[in-house]
Amino acid sequence: MQRIPNQLLIIFGASGDLTERKLIPSLFDLYQGGHLPEHFAVLGVSRSNGDDEAFRNRLAVDNPHIPETIGNHGLRREFARKLFYFGLGESYDTDYVKLAERIEALHQSEQTDGNAMFYLSVPPKIYESVARNLHASGLADTSTGHRRLIVEKPFGYDLQTARALNRGLQQYFDEAQIYRIDHYLGKETVQNLLVTRFSNSIFEPLWNRNYIRHVEITNAESVGVGKRGGYYDTAGALRDMFQNHLLQIVSLVVMEPPIGPDAESIRNEKVKALKSLRIMRDAETLHRNTIRGQYLAGQVDGKEVPGYREEPGVDPHSTTETYAALKFYVDNWRWAGVPFYVRTAKRMPTRVTEIVIHFQSPHHQIFRESGMDSKDNKLIIRIQPNEGILIKFGVKVPGQGFSVERANLEFYYSDLSENRVMDAYERLLLDAMQGDATLYARADEVEAAWEFVDPILDFWKKGEGVDTYGYTAGMWGPRNADELFDGPYYWRNPGEHLRDDPGFCIID
Repeated sequence: MQRIPNQLLIIFGASGDLTERKLIPSLFDLYQGGHLPEHFAVLGVSRSNGDDEAFRNRLAVDNPHIPETIGNHGLRREFARKLFYFGLGESYDTDYVKLAERIEALHQSEQTDGNAMFYLSVPPKIYESVARNLHASGLADTSTGHRRLIVEKPFGYDLQTARALNRGLQQYFDEAQIYRIDHYLGKETVQNLLVTRFSNSIFEPLWNRNYIRHVEITNAESVGVGKRGGYYDTAGALRDMFQNHLLQIVSLVVMEPPIGPDAESIRNEKVKALKSLRIMRDAETLHRNTIRGQYLAGQVDGKEVPGYREEPGVDPHSTTETYAALKFYVDNWRWAGVPFYVRTAKRMPTRVTEIVIHFQSPHHQIFRESGMDSKDNKLIIRIQPNEGILIKFGVKVPGQGFSVERANLEFYYSDLSENRVMDAYERLLLDAMQGDATLYARADEVEAAWEFVDPILDFWKKGEGVDTYGYTAGMWGPRNADELFDGPYYWRNPGEHLRDDPGFCIID
């Protein structure tokens, strides 16, 4: 790992939930693990009044999201001394002269060498005004050190707004300075997709239409919309999860080998992969290959839960989808004719994200009578939880004859007891500090994803005969979801372990 330069992290929206729940705990874990540079400091910026001491106590010393362990109380106080606070006043769209003075003073006192990262944990509608004010006050100037701008999703509401947001940010920061964070890409198993594919000769020769019948990706959440009902009702599952997280995963499955491991080579191939997705435009194709659903009242983990329309902030007549399932194709040489099935949903029986590669059956089935022809070989990559990889293959059952059953060869990251798996935000923050943009989305990636999603959203909003199917909370979605599949195939409903379990069970 290259040396991380000394630097100052400025978090806009420092009084918000993300800062308390994710950013500061991740920075503390990096500090505890000895990963931060020698001279490092955090300046929290928000509109509310406050001082350094109150900010340190709330975010570090007394933060309930930093687990209390034996001996770490002193470390928390030590870490807290790296935290500082600045109140902007009534608005983020204001003069940043005093902020610039505070930042310069911290560079001097904390010896951060003039390097700065700006993390915008604020609503996207004010990204451009913050970037403009940073630029106007000279805080985007790279003559005295690096300047990086980290922005949270959503990156636009549709293609038009995404393009406008990109143009707005690029007026004040170069594209190479802009880091669009997607915490899914920080997960160890997502990154391991590249290693699985391109470092193993048992997989790469098979990773194409000649050997793969179809690809299946499931993202399931057991929770509902909770307190996000007002936001979620304007977004839906396709915007909230599919356009960003799941299409990023799709791009890693689909992409061609990059010419090297550097960020731009990898991101170039991801863009090519997203641009090769066959965009569905006509109503018949969209109707046949997309399903949207909405959860009804039911039981999850033995507890009664309300239906989506009964959630706070949700329109009681809403048709917003909490379940989205798509079938689509990739128009390139490697994947021609291979269907991709992707679904995302809330109020499922479990919380799980996984990729399933279904391999073709052998062309000549000499053990057809054993029933093995209906049990295809699978490569299952579990992204969360219990991250790991499973291969399913046929073996002979001991005894007379050739009775064949499917066996499991599995690996869990938890088995690597000597290696701590970093949280997604830890990894992404560390990468940004190093200037490594591999796991961050580029402007053209974001726009290519919206180009694929926009016609689906438009059809669901304006198309004739578009239904929103109800499914009971705690079940695996609408009954007709399996109708997307060609032939006698259906969704794999994951259980607690990678291997197939009878029915399903709840994942902690």
